Order: sequence, then C-alpha cells, then structure tokens
Amino acid sequence: MGEEELKEELKEELKEDNQNGALTRWRLILGQEAEEALPGYGQGSGRTLSEEELIMDAALAAIYNETGAGKAEGSAAAASKGRGAGSGHAAVNLSKWLGDVRNFFPEDVVSVIQTDAMERKGWKQLLFEPELLAAVKPDIQLVGTLLALKGKIPEKTKETARMLVQALVDELVKLLETDIRRAVTGALNKRQHSPLPSLSGLDWKRTIERNLKHYDAERRMIIPERFFYFDRARRSKEWTVIVDIDQSGSMASSVIWASVIGSIFASIPALNTRVVAFDTEVVDLTEQCANDPVDMLFGIQLGGGTDIHKSVKYCEQFIEEPKKTLFIIVSDLYENGNQAGLVRRMRELRESGVRTMTLLALSDEGKPSYDERLAAQLARDGTPCFACTPALLPVLVEGALKGQELGELAKRLGMTR
Repeated sequence: MGEEELKEELKEELKEDNQNGALTRWRLILGQEAEEALPGYGQGSGRTLSEEELIMDAALAAIYNETGAGKAEGSAAAASKGRGAGSGHAAVNLSKWLGDVRNFFPEDVVSVIQTDAMERKGWKQLLFEPELLAAVKPDIQLVGTLLALKGKIPEKTKETARMLVQALVDELVKLLETDIRRAVTGALNKRQHSPLPSLSGLDWKRTIERNLKHYDAERRMIIPERFFYFDRARRSKEWTVIVDIDQSGSMASSVIWASVIGSIFASIPALNTRVVAFDTEVVDLTEQCANDPVDMLFGIQLGGGTDIHKSVKYCEQFIEEPKKTLFIIVSDLYENGNQAGLVRRMRELRESGVRTMTLLALSDEGKPSYDERLAAQLARDGTPCFACTPALLPVLVEGALKGQELGELAKRLGMTR
C-alpha cells in the first residue's frame, strides 16, 4: 500500500474517530513527512508528539526511513529525527535502540522490528556482540538467523547466543509441553480401566452406558452404582515416534518448533523417540534431543540440498512394530534425491501399518511453499501432507495414536495443503 493510499485510509478512519490515539498512531506509521496531511499537525498547529512518542518515532525511523538512519554503530549517537526529517546517514546506537524498542513497544511488535532491522538494514551485528545480543528479545525468526550464522559467531558471543536460544526453547516448551503430554497420555491410557478412583481419569462415556439401567425417572438423572476409570499405568516405550526434520534453509522456523517438540516427545516414558535431521546427509540427533534440546539445535546445519529418500531409508531401521510407530516428516518436499524411491518407501511404510504424516511447515507463518505434485502423490498413497501450527500438533498426535484417519482429521481442523 502506497503513502497516498495510506492517507486515504487515514481520512476514512478519522471520519469515525478523531481522537488523539488515532492521530498519534497514524503519525508514527507515516513518519514526520506526513505531518502536513494530518489534522492538528503541521506548522502552527501546536500538536506535537510526547517525549515517549518521540523516542518511539526515532526507533521506527532508524529502520523504516529509507533515506536516513541507515548506519549502525555501537557507540554513535542515536538518530533523533523522524522519517523524512532529513537526518541523513546518522549512525544509530544499537544498545540504546534495542532498549527503546523493548521498553516502548509490545512484545509481538518487538519481534517484527528486530527482524526488519536485520533484513532491511543488515544489522547482523545484533548477533555478534554479547552486549547487544543480551538485549535482544528471543523469537523464532531471530534464533533461526542465529543458527544459520552460527559458524560466524565470535567466540566471545557464543555463551550469550546459547543463553538466548535456551530462553526461546524454555518458552516454547512451556507453551506446548502440557498439551502434548495430555494428548499422548490421553491416547495411550484410555485402553484399560482401573478401579482406583480419580475424577480426572473418570471414563464418563462408559460409566453412563453401564449405568443407564439405573436411571431415576422421578429425579430425571442416572444414579450410578459403579464408576469406571482409565488406568494411569502405562508401559514404557509403548510407541515409537520418529521425527524426520528437513534442515534446508527455507525450513528454519519449522526446524526450531520440530526440535522442541521432539525433545518433549523424548521426555515422555511411553514413547521411544528418534529425532533425525537431513539435507543431503543424515544426522541422528536423538541423544542430544533427550539430553539438551539447545545442543540439538546447535547441531542443526541450516542450508544445503535435500535428500528425503535417504533420511527415510535411514529411519526405517528404528521401526520394530509398524502398527505402534508414528513417523512424522517435517519438510516442504522439494526433493533433490530419489523421488520415486521416496514415494515407494512411504507407500510401503503405510502398507506395513506405520502411521505417517508430512508437515509441510510447522509454524504460525501461514501457507508454505512446497512441492504440490509430490505432496499429492504421497497423499494418494496414504500419507497426508499439510501445514500445521504448533498449537494444533497435539491434536494430530493424539488422533494418530488413537488410529484416526489423519487426512480427515486435518480437514476438520482446517489444515489444508
């Protein structure tokens, strides 16, 4: 959307809302150049930004002003004028800029601004100086960039980088662990029944069915004589879960989510979890996954080609009971290896009883780019292929362990290729 279109949208909004909040928001969006077009701004108007808003405006100008504030230096003075203020190539004090961004903007906006700082201005030094890196808010995009550049990170910064990755991993584990554990235990424990009372383990369906004969017509309710509970005891390593992760550069966000989810699987006693990463070579990350997911992420090598067939062939050795195995491929399916061999192996796995699925993306980033022809071919052979948000993965895992048809489940959840 161009500036003229933005101004037209502004006029429409101000017809309904002429409050200071709307004016200030548009002033910050459009920059200082647009003041003449804003009601109440401009020469002699008397309206100015507050001290806090001026700091926010300078922070935005450093990234989004195409003509100024383009150079970043650790010790230079921060740009103090807004976009279009003719500030030239003023140097930006990155430490101060990072502090201002984190202090004055919401967390989700901070992530966007940090990413834009690296992509629009090339401020990769955010990742190379420990003092700067310590001030950065950890997020998926930032950690993905960090992992891609890990070979260039100076020795003095490596510990700070690890702490940043650890902070993100802890945040993601906290976000997903409860739901994944509940999904797995819910699927595996609801097979046997126990006489031990526990409200959380009450099998409502079976209790109602077995006590229908005790329906009290006068009270209009069932008076159960016997309750049925799910058995919370479970056998160790009841299922094998294999997570096969494409570590090509386009999959950075999915790699991070998949690695964290793999580490959660590895912490569940009922699952025998294997985590494998691949490009044109295959790396088994199972041990790092079980011990330290941060080490596992640093073992990922983002970039390179893609040989999915080779990775699937490698993973076959871990399948001992096909009907008790869930095989998850995380890949956009741009196969540079033996595509015909891949299709054949995946078909054979499905025919043997393995529960298979391909996650074209595991992220919140919207519809991914992927090989549509190969995805359709795998789907015809029984391996559904779809993008999935991390929040919905526990539902899919539970459905897979319960034997539900994953393609239909994905459709009901709104997942499409």
